[in-house]
Amino acid sequence: MDNISYILDRGYIRLVDMMGDDSSVVQAARCSTGNGTTDPKRDEELLRYLMRNEHTSPFEMVEMKWHAKMPIFVARQWIRHRTANVNEFSGRYSEFEKEYYVPSEETFKLQSQLNKQGGNRLVEESIYKKSSDEIIDISENAWITYQDMIEEGVSREQARIVLPVNYYTNWYWKNDLKNTLHFLKLRKDKHSQWEIREYADAMADIIKEKLPMSYKAFEDYALNGEKLSNLEMKIISNQLGENQLNKMIEQNNYEGMSKTESYEFKEKLKGMKSSI
Repeated sequence: MDNISYILDRGYIRLVDMMGDDSSVVQAARCSTGNGTTDPKRDEELLRYLMRNEHTSPFEMVEMKWHAKMPIFVARQWIRHRTANVNEFSGRYSEFEKEYYVPSEETFKLQSQLNKQGGNRLVEESIYKKSSDEIIDISENAWITYQDMIEEGVSREQARIVLPVNYYTNWYWKNDLKNTLHFLKLRKDKHSQWEIREYADAMADIIKEKLPMSYKAFEDYALNGEKLSNLEMKIISNQLGENQLNKMIEQNNYEGMSKTESYEFKEKLKGMKSSI
């Protein structure tokens, strides 16, 4: 496999190996019948049912192995997803390449006063120019120091500590589909840092191509769906009123929904009505 996407200024992600497809998820859910059904529509309905009701173990039957190259600070966010098998480039065994990341002006942000871990508005051109020049100076000087230490015989494992986290690393990252989709849900979110979101978006495009039914269900129920608290449901119920809820409940089917989805939606409406 060679599905490769180039990310940032020097990074990339590519799918190097994969076990299973949409039918593997269906087969696992219907393990008592071997290959399951030959009806694609019924297969998709089952797959959507699994995603909708969070029956996640069948999605663990698909595995994907990725090769990614990213700045060290992106890798440190990424590694927080601890369900994966990871093998990373080692600065103890090999020397780093002179490759470091400098954010573009279009992505350089001011610190958000509401979201303490992220940025919001873009910085002024003068601030970007000063900051990017400093990033380049620090990165270049760190590389000179790193090379000097290597030439003087300092061990690679200690010489590497002078390199900042915008230097590039790379790794192989293997995970099952369930946990990969969880990664995408968190890292495609608008509150996620832009740099790692770029990797998540590229992965999503590849998964959408390889596993169209699974990804469509993920989009509908996890990525773009919303869970409501009991209080939120009460607020909506009170705003709609009992008469409007009754009209919605009396419908036999709902546009775009299967019979099972329509039934489950109707049960949710009944639950909202009971909270009025």
